[in-house]
Amino acid sequence: LKTGGLETKTTGGKSAAAMATVAMPSKLRPRSLRASTRCEAVTVGGNFKKITPVGPRVVLKTGGLEAKTTGGILLPDTAQKKSTSGDVVAVGSGKAYKLTLKEGDTVLYGKFGIGITDIEMNGEEYALLFERDCLGILPKRDASVEDVKDVKPLGDRVLIKVDRAADSSGGGVILTDSAKEKPMAGEILAVGAGRVDEKTGEVTPVKLQVGDRVSFFKYAGDSVETAAGDAYNIISETDVLCKM
Repeated sequence: LKTGGLETKTTGGKSAAAMATVAMPSKLRPRSLRASTRCEAVTVGGNFKKITPVGPRVVLKTGGLEAKTTGGILLPDTAQKKSTSGDVVAVGSGKAYKLTLKEGDTVLYGKFGIGITDIEMNGEEYALLFERDCLGILPKRDASVEDVKDVKPLGDRVLIKVDRAADSSGGGVILTDSAKEKPMAGEILAVGAGRVDEKTGEVTPVKLQVGDRVSFFKYAGDSVETAAGDAYNIISETDVLCKM
């Protein structure tokens, strides 16, 4: 055998349980071929054609690095950031339940990439992650930040329209952006179906409802701000402190 088709990088250089299988053309396919581990990055070479997730994971085709800001300014390599949305191209299976996502869905996921394995295959970029790490389903494939208000949250997450920060202090002093306190309250616009117990398949419904005004943990979730200055946040129900 001539090896070297898979190049992997792990954060600590150690291998772990396989998270996906990689498919080759039928004429070249061996009895069994498994790729990779809990990797920070995986480059798949050779004649591989498909990634099949194992367990309750999904494979997303991502947009790679973001090369421009919303204002059209080109970003240098050091300032570019990974896409946080992608199209579902493959869906695994749970032991006791059926996954919510299906091929063709466009989903939003965490911008810090925790628990996500980036894969490059045939010049295309993909992300392999658990369905539970996806934040919500976007309303359309080419969605922009303006469409965040229409996201359908997944699991026990809720979509909140965040209150605007105060422009002035109690004494009437106008505050600069850096001096404005980050709001921790808002109105719920949408709720997920509930948290899934991956062992039993049982779903615990979200208790919060659309229209509830809530206060939430200051650093929870992934906040997105539109060009108009409206801020939205997708957080777990467990990060909501109280209803108001």
